[in-house]
Amino acid sequence: MTETAPSESSAPQYNVSLADLTTIKVGGPAHTLLRPASEKELLATMRDVWARGDEWLLIGGGSNMVISDEGFDGTVIQIATRGIQLVSQTETSLTLRVQAGEPWDGLVARLVSRGWAGLEALSGIPGSVGAAPIQNIGAYGQEVASVLDGIDFLDYDNSEFVHLSTAELELGYRNSVIKEGRAGVVLAVYLTLTASPESTVQYQQLATALGVNVGDRVPVQQVRDTVLALRASKAMVLDPNEPDSASCGSFFTNPIVPEHIARALPADAPRWVIDDEPVTDVVVPLGQEPAPPPAPKPRLVKLSAAWLIENAGVKKGFRLPGSRAAVSTKHSLAIVNRTGADAAEVAELARYIGACVLSRYGIHLQPEPVAVGVELA
Repeated sequence: MTETAPSESSAPQYNVSLADLTTIKVGGPAHTLLRPASEKELLATMRDVWARGDEWLLIGGGSNMVISDEGFDGTVIQIATRGIQLVSQTETSLTLRVQAGEPWDGLVARLVSRGWAGLEALSGIPGSVGAAPIQNIGAYGQEVASVLDGIDFLDYDNSEFVHLSTAELELGYRNSVIKEGRAGVVLAVYLTLTASPESTVQYQQLATALGVNVGDRVPVQQVRDTVLALRASKAMVLDPNEPDSASCGSFFTNPIVPEHIARALPADAPRWVIDDEPVTDVVVPLGQEPAPPPAPKPRLVKLSAAWLIENAGVKKGFRLPGSRAAVSTKHSLAIVNRTGADAAEVAELARYIGACVLSRYGIHLQPEPVAVGVELA
């Protein structure tokens, strides 16, 4: 499976509205916009920008960004690279090298149609392939970490092309070493899929929608179709005819807290234990006393940000007086721009939601989008 989509890069553009490049439709002008369309051009562009000492900002699909109304007084690089290269294939698996600028859901659709499993529950997520490992995107029981086989990366510190293994990326819940501050550019992503027309269902909401049990196996196309329907019901699929889809998707991550904090919440608050440590046997030489066991680590629990928001009094459709930014009418985790909101209004609503949850439950919500020149928390 090798696919390329050659395209010619455009000349530099100036004073381009960044609102037109983001899914939430906010952001002032970029001083300079470049759109490298091949990996070779992307390498040359980034090295040139860094050598000049320009302020720089990367944009892929623009689906996870809130950019200030003042815009960006530097060089914005919109990654437009395309191409899918077969690295290796066996009877049971397939490894691909995918250019960073490939649209994520287009890739998922192609793989599902060919009967390859591993990404079907990540259907409908907007954005580009290069952003997937930075955020360790996940949904409905799957994460990109489960199929990721490393990335090719241009390192800002020395302008060198390097391959980073999955372990080196230090992937966590919606997190990676890149998101934590390792600067550079994802050039291509390696993914290893399973040759199977069926997928194991790993998430209760998805299982319920499919009419099966968690752990059952279902055709990958059926999983994709059901996930797309679930996302569309929450306006989490980009649709020009759906005003609530003008958003960044889920605006806050589900908080992970020590178990004692979770116990203080009402019994109906959803929670998932994520930090059970395996019990290991200890071998002690005959005649010796075993060392005292280490103190157990406190268990960690993931909470539902949507539940916290709604139960802190911020309901679906809420907006601050006079503001054009609102909570989605279909999903309390999304902030939407239905009527020409600006970045300041989006940020104000985000901070208000965070303050409500903190005041009611003492829990900090972490905004998920990249904030450029704005304060979201």
